[in-house]
Amino acid sequence: MSYPQIREQTRKTLHPRVPISRRNLLLLGAAVLTVAAGYGVLETGSAAAAAVLLVFGYCVLFPLGIAL
Repeated sequence: MSYPQIREQTRKTLHPRVPISRRNLLLLGAAVLTVAAGYGVLETGSAAAAAVLLVFGYCVLFPLGIAL
């Protein structure tokens, strides 16, 4: 194998392309907004509502945005 072929093979294995679709970006954007809203609600003093928003953002939307 020549040097350019080895280099190309190494590049493909070390830096695989990860397809990011529009759905992923929308879910990740919704996760960021939900988490920001959760911290905003937490600042106002409603700990229960903030906890729901933060858990939903971190435990549901972020994983969905990464996995789908």
